[in-house]
Amino acid sequence: MADRKSDLLAKIESRRATIGVVGLGYVGLPLAVAFGKAGFHVIGVDVDAGKVDQLCAGKSYIPDVTEGEVAALVQSGRLRGSTHYEVLAEADAISICVPTPLRKTKDPDISYIMDAATRLGDVGMDGKLVVLESTTYPGTTEEIILPRLITKGAEPGKDFFLAFSPERIDPGRTDYTIWTTPKVLGGLTPDCLDTAVSLYNTIVQQTVPVSSPAAAEMVKLLENTFRAVNIAMINEVALMCNKLDLDVWEVIEAAATKPYGFMKFTPGPGVGGHCIPLDLHYLSWKLRTVNYTARFIELASDINSHMPEYVIGRIADALNVKRKPVNGSKLLVLGVAYKPNVGDVRESPALDVIYLLQERGADVSYHDPYVADLHEEGINLESIRLSPEALAESDCVVIITNHDSYDWREVTDNADLILDTRHALPKADGVRILSL
Repeated sequence: MADRKSDLLAKIESRRATIGVVGLGYVGLPLAVAFGKAGFHVIGVDVDAGKVDQLCAGKSYIPDVTEGEVAALVQSGRLRGSTHYEVLAEADAISICVPTPLRKTKDPDISYIMDAATRLGDVGMDGKLVVLESTTYPGTTEEIILPRLITKGAEPGKDFFLAFSPERIDPGRTDYTIWTTPKVLGGLTPDCLDTAVSLYNTIVQQTVPVSSPAAAEMVKLLENTFRAVNIAMINEVALMCNKLDLDVWEVIEAAATKPYGFMKFTPGPGVGGHCIPLDLHYLSWKLRTVNYTARFIELASDINSHMPEYVIGRIADALNVKRKPVNGSKLLVLGVAYKPNVGDVRESPALDVIYLLQERGADVSYHDPYVADLHEEGINLESIRLSPEALAESDCVVIITNHDSYDWREVTDNADLILDTRHALPKADGVRILSL
């Protein structure tokens, strides 16, 4: 049975291996392109026929992947897409990159990875390597994925190989890519780890092996919990500074001059994206199953989740000074993406801010150069044309996402009242320009 490992390693080394990628979103498409550029034949599978059609036409729908890259790989025959799992019968290694959202109850929704694993089990795992990249709680690979892959008494580590590797894609980032970002890998057995390391060594400069899939799953949650907890801390500092009539940005910049023992984090209207707002709940949920309450993590999540309400309060106070209620006021939100220079609105705090404003009767419009329309959580809006007139006509302009393309001078010259939640403007005067 050791021949299966040797055969797979030989195929990887010679680039004769066919790689499958399940889920062609922000994680899956860049990964598929990376494997294709490394010399492999790649099959991308997604239930979204629109994504598959675009891929097969040589088009990119992900900003971090150029259309030229996709077109070149498709034309050369190294990349193709399908909505059918059956095509993965010819794959030698498969990476699962499907979403892992939260349910309304804030419990993990692992239905996508369960479905993917079940379908892969039906395809057959003989001699294949499967790597789960979707963010999830410790134990998922062994408890949820493994049983669905075992068919006819197949033994992991001999008949097929299984590992977990947390994705570290940061949309819009150019200084760190798939190639330059170290890749953590945890295999179910030593042979599973060996095959996973061999595969990913073809697309990354450095692999970081750990002792188990659960350890690798915990690595991902630690990384994002670290960020979320520190963001919560600095958000609370912002609340404190407001109470004490202090400029939180002045305090942060001064503290950041310390060359050791301090890491700069900045406050904002909340946290967004596909990882940080969700990962804390995955870890907290898992710990509740072993009768442990993650008090620190739950507190951080509570602080971050209430920041949009704090923003609404700041808007209401600012309008009140001008003898205007929120109800009926014209509010212009600048930026609805969860971070600058991308079009991703997943879990964006802008969604909560807009929803809460509309709930209080405000006339809300938005502009975002990366998001043409917004149809989320009861919100149905289209990005307006940003002009001096649109700024001047607004009772308050709320800066949620500080895209680099914004002309902040134009904003300050024409808006009558501004709430800057991102420190995009050089200085708040406390009267016309307010900070978080």
